[in-house]
Amino acid sequence: MSDHVYKTVEITGTSPDGVQAAIDRALSKAGESLRNIDWFEVTEIRGALVEGATHYQTTLKIGFRLEG
Repeated sequence: MSDHVYKTVEITGTSPDGVQAAIDRALSKAGESLRNIDWFEVTEIRGALVEGATHYQTTLKIGFRLEG
């Protein structure tokens, strides 16, 4: 294992298409502004009924390597 230092952030992705889609959406959006994402941990899964349809929220802790 190498000597990396990581910072973590917590974000929540949403999707009407399921938990996997909410995770993928969160990681895709995080990748637009964060570099060196190495891992994520699902910390919470929630659901809501929006006008009779199920909508999913998935909270992730994302770890990314600090540079330098």
